[in-house]
Amino acid sequence: MTEPVTGRSYIAQLNRILGLYVLGLVGFVAAMAWAEQRGLSRHWIGPIFLFLTVMMYAVIGVYGRTSDPDEYYVAGRRIPPIYNGMATAADWMSAASFISLSGALYLQGFSGMPGAPGGLAYMLGWTGGFVLVAMLIAPPLRAMKLYTIPDFFQVRFGGDWPRILAAVGAVLCSFTYVVAQIYGVGLIASRLTGVQFEIGIMLGLGGVLLCSFLGGMRAITWTQVAQYVVLLLAFLIPVSWLAYKQLGNPAAPLAYGQQLGKIAEREAALLASDAEKQVIAAYQQKVREYQERLADVPAALERERNEARQRIQELRSRGADVDLIVTASRELLSMPRDEAEARERWSRELRENQERAQPLGGLPRHSLPFAADPQGDEIQQAQYEISRRNFMALLFCLMLGTAGMPHLLMRYYTVPTVAGARASVAWSLLFIALLYLSVPALAALVKFEVMTHLVGSRFDELPAWIAQWARVDASLLSVQDMNGDGIVQFGEVRLGADLLVLATPEIGGLPYVISGLVAAGGLAAALSTADGLLLTISNALVRDLYFQSTGHKASPEQRVILTKFTLLTVALAAAFVAALKPSEILPLVSASFSIAAATFVPAMVLGIYWRHTTRQGAVAGMLVGLAVTVYYLVLHNNALRGLLPQAILVPGLWWGIDPISAGVFGAPMGLIATWAVSLLTRARRAR
Repeated sequence: MTEPVTGRSYIAQLNRILGLYVLGLVGFVAAMAWAEQRGLSRHWIGPIFLFLTVMMYAVIGVYGRTSDPDEYYVAGRRIPPIYNGMATAADWMSAASFISLSGALYLQGFSGMPGAPGGLAYMLGWTGGFVLVAMLIAPPLRAMKLYTIPDFFQVRFGGDWPRILAAVGAVLCSFTYVVAQIYGVGLIASRLTGVQFEIGIMLGLGGVLLCSFLGGMRAITWTQVAQYVVLLLAFLIPVSWLAYKQLGNPAAPLAYGQQLGKIAEREAALLASDAEKQVIAAYQQKVREYQERLADVPAALERERNEARQRIQELRSRGADVDLIVTASRELLSMPRDEAEARERWSRELRENQERAQPLGGLPRHSLPFAADPQGDEIQQAQYEISRRNFMALLFCLMLGTAGMPHLLMRYYTVPTVAGARASVAWSLLFIALLYLSVPALAALVKFEVMTHLVGSRFDELPAWIAQWARVDASLLSVQDMNGDGIVQFGEVRLGADLLVLATPEIGGLPYVISGLVAAGGLAAALSTADGLLLTISNALVRDLYFQSTGHKASPEQRVILTKFTLLTVALAAAFVAALKPSEILPLVSASFSIAAATFVPAMVLGIYWRHTTRQGAVAGMLVGLAVTVYYLVLHNNALRGLLPQAILVPGLWWGIDPISAGVFGAPMGLIATWAVSLLTRARRAR
């Protein structure tokens, strides 16, 4: 087996296949662009991109199908480091990185705003985490020749509880993460095909299952290599076009800094604009209206229902158009069904309008550090301090979460040697940097494009893409004439973080075929991560919980078959949760990293480098870290807070830290618990 793993002929063969694949992909995009110029409808372009890319991944999955345990779980440990680095980069470029990260930089600025830590924290945290992986974790794990992260805890500490807790932590963080990916799949598939969001989820899910169900890590690895090429081209083409269009230089990471000064000037002009001040006043009026409703919810709900019924009766009595009557009837049906739903909905809309009532529609000024001016008044200084604190907390959680994310660490089991694991991390960083260096550039270039071309246009001349995206999900995009002047103001445009990258080609005036390519890239990013996460969850449930805990006997092939069907069940459950649209992509992903950071990293690092770490210490650290993190996350989730006993509810944020950075409390507590309990249990043994 040595020659296929390390031989030059094997690497050369893979390089030829990759080169032919890249040429074929570029040729396909060129052919679609030619077909669009010849009159091919965009209603066909989107489904063609969706169908052909998903089928391509499915073909790889079918070709790589296997029932051999080594191939299914760790791809036979024979993936060359450069290709493992490419697959890891695709695994890492999830829907959060590809779809939402530029949107976070657009909405939160580089260093944050009140209630948001800043998009730059995501980039630095996720990238810096790979340094921890390379220095502390990947080489020792590969040297142990294991299959899963819970395997490490069993081998290092012995007994059942370390493995069980590790498996539970892997399921929790991976399931939260995979829900975000499937949400992205549904968003993209519905935009490409025009079908409902829920149907889009099922369409994309088919591609995930064909790869991970049939071939496990073997098929997933080569699918992720193919997906990396798609998502890289899909991201670099639009950002390079915007840079060339605005600056005459397609090297966006090098050129976009020129636009930051222009954005600051444009922001100053907008802040002084009378029209923008009118928009702010209109949102402030809506804030007062929602505050009045929330002061007496039952009376306000009954009053609105009566007004809606009277409006329908009035329309019918004067023989109004049927469409108007139907619209009014739908408004009545869409009203809150009871007081609790009304309070929840109106509270959410109150917060949204309070945000929109801020200058520039609540968006940060890129010229200010963090959320506010540190030299300003006391309120500004307090906002600055809280913003900086949240920035550092999220940076900490994402770095540690990267070092403990099970689906990522599994990738380093697939290389032939320990040195290959180190090389894989280096290749991963290189392939990630190719995209990450362009992420802040895209955010700045799109903001300049919106400020320059969309703002100031007439509402009766809005581009078609605005209405199309609003139909997909109204929370992603809304443009409303708040001051009634018929002109678009910056404060009247609301772009969701999950929309920015997908709409960039249309914002920049590129052909629709590039929109199809970008959507295919986002789909590739979501599918590549979902594949690895589903395999991680099914491995934890079957290998680490069911067989290890119950003692059931089964052949390796039978275990693989059960893992496949467990993977299918988990995928359907994640699709159901994603269809409920529980949150935007980035908050869900950030929560999963906090769980991974607090559950795995303290016990794992101490277990590798401190020989006095005991089983009891590892169990205590994992329990404490997981419990504190989950408690803080649930405490600040309106839908889940009712699950906690009232006696243990502690209102308010701790030191102003946002819930997505809950790991900043859980990880240190887990580290202290692991260290302290290890010392105590060693002392007892010594007696």
